[in-house]
Amino acid sequence: MKNIFKNTTFISGLLFLTFSFGLTSCNRSDDEADDLPQEELSDVLLKVTDEAGGASVVYDYQVNSTTNPNVKLINGHTYNVEVIFMNGNEDATQEIKSAKDEHFLVYNFPNSDIVLTRTDDSSSTRGDGKRVGLKTKWVVNTAVKNTSAASQLVLTLFHEPVTVSESSAVSGNGVVYGAHTGGETDAQANYNITN
Repeated sequence: MKNIFKNTTFISGLLFLTFSFGLTSCNRSDDEADDLPQEELSDVLLKVTDEAGGASVVYDYQVNSTTNPNVKLINGHTYNVEVIFMNGNEDATQEIKSAKDEHFLVYNFPNSDIVLTRTDDSSSTRGDGKRVGLKTKWVVNTAVKNTSAASQLVLTLFHEPVTVSESSAVSGNGVVYGAHTGGETDAQANYNITN
């Protein structure tokens, strides 16, 4: 009889420990997890619409590709541009909007004279009033400033930057729109600018 009691007590103790361990191992915080991990992004699309009329053209940068799409811009024209992030066939842009306070886009145009204005609506405007940059307007003064050098857009999506600014700064032969401190790169896409 004593052995049965000891065995029952021992088994009960093991069950309690197993249950307790199960509770602690399942109780993890997802607060630090990136809502849009870089490995889940397959494509970064630029939907470019000339205000002078005509259909929108979509330029598809495939993440980790060795070739860049050629974005054709006409000097003197104004374009409305939308950035769309894809995970395979699924649009992942909403995930950025849902966590807009944790994201910010920086546009770098080496060797181009393009004036960029952020036109985000409230769905992609952060709590600090800064616009993420999913929607922009480009006034193209000169698409390719120096024909002997590459003209590009280097578009970088930052996750959890410490500070952000919509300011612009001259960089080399072009302009960078947006600045940040801290954070990590969620995605970087490169496009060739042509005219």
